[in-house]
Amino acid sequence: MYPLIVITGPTASGKTSKAVALARHIGAEIISADSRQIYRGMDLGTGKDLEEYGDVPYHLIDICPAGYRYNLYEFLQDYYKASDDIVKRRKPIIVCGGTGLYVESIVKGIQLPPVPQNPELRASLEGKSLTELTEILKRYKTLHNTTDVDTAKRAVRAIEICDYYHCNPSLKSMTEPHPVENVVVIGIDIDRDLRRRRITERLKARLDAGMVDEVKRLLESGVSAENLIYYGLEYKWLTLYVTGRISYEEMFTSLGTAIHQFAKRQMTWFRGMERRGIKINWIPWNCPEEDFISRSMSLIYSYHTP
Repeated sequence: MYPLIVITGPTASGKTSKAVALARHIGAEIISADSRQIYRGMDLGTGKDLEEYGDVPYHLIDICPAGYRYNLYEFLQDYYKASDDIVKRRKPIIVCGGTGLYVESIVKGIQLPPVPQNPELRASLEGKSLTELTEILKRYKTLHNTTDVDTAKRAVRAIEICDYYHCNPSLKSMTEPHPVENVVVIGIDIDRDLRRRRITERLKARLDAGMVDEVKRLLESGVSAENLIYYGLEYKWLTLYVTGRISYEEMFTSLGTAIHQFAKRQMTWFRGMERRGIKINWIPWNCPEEDFISRSMSLIYSYHTP
């Protein structure tokens, strides 16, 4: 069997095309590890580029309605369901995406057991500010995932989960990492200045392709401006523009800056993964397809078991 194959990297590095080429070569299916491509109707802003997949099967794209707030627990549940199905059909798996939290959780073998609601705890937290809730959550854990505290509702749920694990120590072994033994992580390496240029070019192309109209359609379909702003990046700044709060020029400049900062944060996460013991094999973004496949296969065969 092939090892689990992960292809990751910052935005605008060309991950999808690389993953598709490799998937065709070995007959693999792709599981997306992108926290925003799960939403239906959010296509241009998330860079789904579905036409690139062609006949290659993909999973965890377009599985939730726009406006929903997906989380890591749901992602892991959906990931393991998809991966189990692919394994049963004896197909190789390629995980492709740039959401570092998702990628690292997969490679570390994180599994989160379901946590029931605690009405008494919720009642005790009612009326507390987000700042107060954040401080309470910090008593349980170090905050790596800021989405836990982006709203009071999510902070309460995060406290509820931590409290449940604290009161049920037998579950601790389930929540601790159980790293995947056979995994090859391939990172798509791109020079910072070139990445910045590609980000700007891609932003212009997506605006020309109708990204403003996409946001208008989402708003007209009933998705609230607040929920679109919550998704950040393209949806935040385009929603602010479409609702008349900023000018087109301000939107374009602010959005470009936000995407550059996002790519920088992605690289910071990947470097952190390496410090935490995850080997990332970096291959240049402009590596010709045939050479990319050859280099990837060399890495894969070093883990391959007949």
